[in-house]
Amino acid sequence: MEFPSEDIFLMTASPVIKAITNFKQVSKTLEEFDVEEQPSSLLEKRYPNIKVIQSGVKQLKSDDHKIFTEDGKEYIYEKLCLCAGAKPKLIFEGNPYVLGIRDTDSAQAFQKNLAQAERIVVVGNGGIALELVYEIQGCEVIWAIKDKAIGNTFFDAGAAEFLIPKLTAEKRETPIECKRTKYTMEGSEEKERSLAASDKLGSALGPDWHEGLHLKGTKEFCHKVHIEILCEVKKIHLQQEFIQLQRTSSTFPKEEKNVKPDEVLWPVYVELTNGKIYGCDFIVSATGVVPNVKPFLDGNNFAVGEDGGLKVDKHMHTSLPDIYAAGDICTASWEPSPVWHQMRLWTQARQMGWYAAKCMAADTLGESIDMDFSFELFAHVTKFFNYKVVVLGKYNAQGLGLDHELMLRCTKGQEYVKVVMQNGRMMGAVLIGETDLEETFENLILNQMDLSAYGEELLNPDIDIEDYFD
Repeated sequence: MEFPSEDIFLMTASPVIKAITNFKQVSKTLEEFDVEEQPSSLLEKRYPNIKVIQSGVKQLKSDDHKIFTEDGKEYIYEKLCLCAGAKPKLIFEGNPYVLGIRDTDSAQAFQKNLAQAERIVVVGNGGIALELVYEIQGCEVIWAIKDKAIGNTFFDAGAAEFLIPKLTAEKRETPIECKRTKYTMEGSEEKERSLAASDKLGSALGPDWHEGLHLKGTKEFCHKVHIEILCEVKKIHLQQEFIQLQRTSSTFPKEEKNVKPDEVLWPVYVELTNGKIYGCDFIVSATGVVPNVKPFLDGNNFAVGEDGGLKVDKHMHTSLPDIYAAGDICTASWEPSPVWHQMRLWTQARQMGWYAAKCMAADTLGESIDMDFSFELFAHVTKFFNYKVVVLGKYNAQGLGLDHELMLRCTKGQEYVKVVMQNGRMMGAVLIGETDLEETFENLILNQMDLSAYGEELLNPDIDIEDYFD
C-alpha cells in the first residue's frame, strides 16, 4: 500500500471480491495459488483508504476523467486501471439450452441443470472443457472439438493420448484434497442470484473451480464420454424444429458397431459439421473468452488489439492518458521475450494486475520502472485429470515455425515429458505428472544454454539432469 492517504475506489458488479490465498512460489516464474471469494468488507477493513463500490460501470468519459456507474453516480479519477476481464464466447447467443461457463455463477447454474441431465454436449477444447469432461459422472457426454486431439490449448496429440485412458477408466481415484473455502452471502444469496443473471458478468473461475460442486448427472456412476473430433456446431435445433426436419439423430455411440437411431425425444438437438445430429438435455459452450471491453469503448478512442483487447504498452498504459489495463481485458502490445506469450489465465491476470499497480505508483511518483520478471518466461501450473501439469515457454512451439524439434519421454499412467528445442536450445516444455523437472527446465529455457552435446540423453530418466545444471 504505497499511498495510504489517497482514496482508492474498487468498482465491481459482484458482491464479493476474488482474493489470492495459499500462494506458493514454486520456482522463479511458477506460482501456485487458490482463488477465494471474500466479502469486500475484508479488504476495506485491511486498507481504510480503499472503498469498494458495488455497481457495474455504465460509461467512461476519458476526456473528463470520469466514470459513470449503473446506479447513477459519477466518479472522477486521477488514474484508472481497467480489469473487467473477459466474457464467455458463446457458440449461440440467447439460446436457453446453451450454457457458457467462465465464472462461479455460471458454474452454479450448470450444476443445477446437470442434476436432471442424462446427456449433455460439451463444445470447446480448452482448460474448462477438459476439466468438465473429466469431472462429470452419471451422464453421457458428447464432446465436440474442432481439433484432432483433446486439450489443444495446452497439449499436443501425444499428451492427449497420455491423458485419454483417464477419461475411460471406470474406477475413479479419489482426488487429492484441495483446501479452499468458499464465501457465500448469507440470506442475500437468492436475491443476488436473480440479479446475477447470465448476462451479468461474474468473476472468472479459479484454477480448481469444480471443487465443491457435485458434478453428477442422473445416471449413477458412469463415466461415458464420446469425442467427436475435427468438427464444430453447425446448428442447434429445438425439439419442435427437429421433428419438422424429419431427420434421425444418433444414439450414444457404444462398443457395438450398429448405431441405432435415437428413439428418445430430447429437448434440444445439436447438428455438427460432420453431419451427425445428437439430442441432449443441454449444451455447454466452453469455447474461450472475449475481452470485456464493451462498456468502455463508446466515445473513447482506445487502440484495440486483433483479439479485441485494449492494447497496453510495457508499462500497462492503454492508448489513452492515465488509463491502464490488466488481465483478460488487455492485449500485450510490447515486443515480448522470445519465450513468453499472452494467454488469458489466472496466473497472468494476477501478475499483470500487480505490475500495473507498480506502474501506476511509479508514474505518480515520476519514477522509472523495469519490466517485471514474470514476463520473461511463460509459466503455468495447473491440474488436469488429477495430474499435475506444468507448461513452460513455447510449450507447443508457438511461433517457432518448422525450425524446431521435439523430444519426448513418457511412462504410461505416470508421466509425460516433452521439450521443444531450437538450435540446441530449450524453448519450451510440457510436464505432466510428478516429474520434478520444472525448475531445471525453467533455468535451461531462461539461460538459453546450448544443449546440443547432450542429444537424447537430456531426457534419460537414469541421469539426474539436475546435477548437470544446478
